[in-house]
Amino acid sequence: MENAQKIVVPLLAILAFLGLWEFIVWVNGWPNYVMASPSDLPAAYARFWNLFLVMGWQTLWRTVLGLLIAVLFGTMLGMVMGFSKLARDALYPLLVGFNAIPKATLVPVIALLFIGQHDFNTVLMAFLISFFPIAVSVGIGLSTLEPEYRDILRALGASRFTIFRKIALPKTLPEFFGALKVAVTLAFIGTNLVEIVSPHGRGLGALFKSGETNGDYPLMFAVLIALAFLGIVLYYAVVALEKIFAGWAERPAS
Repeated sequence: MENAQKIVVPLLAILAFLGLWEFIVWVNGWPNYVMASPSDLPAAYARFWNLFLVMGWQTLWRTVLGLLIAVLFGTMLGMVMGFSKLARDALYPLLVGFNAIPKATLVPVIALLFIGQHDFNTVLMAFLISFFPIAVSVGIGLSTLEPEYRDILRALGASRFTIFRKIALPKTLPEFFGALKVAVTLAFIGTNLVEIVSPHGRGLGALFKSGETNGDYPLMFAVLIALAFLGIVLYYAVVALEKIFAGWAERPAS
């Protein structure tokens, strides 16, 4: 019953959102060149289905690759900050300052540095925009580790690796997966920034730009829904991993 509810409730919420969207467009009498409605989207998917498959795959693999690199780099950086107060004090201002920079302003800089390297630029932007929450969550999780547990294990002769594996790693996992859920959506933003801005862009962002250039609003909104769908799929992939590796931290519903 509970598993069915987890599927039915989100689906009902999505249908309610689409119904509200359709109603708002209908009430205002907006034509599809002003505001496309959900009923306009099936025709766009049917017309450009091959482009959605090709462009969607390009967006997805670049986003996932950038996210994986962000996980590796963010985890290592978080471990450095978590285990060293000196590193934490030195790196936090730099990370906060970098994260405060609007990432859209980095797109032309990256494009000039790596001219013609569209795949690399897209993966790089997905990485740059998504590693920050992972690094911070891991760093906070490790820096707030209870010293009593660490001291007890050290007194019993445990190595640093054993302490990390038995105490630090399990304690950090809930924070890590919470940050990873945020990083998933951020990575898609980074990917699409490059795809939209780059003159040689490929992926769903480029398809959105094509719809904008040609005044094809149903195509533009169809791309937005496709991006939302990919984001939801990747988000629930993270949720599934969280249940496998950190399911013990989930509190039962009251």
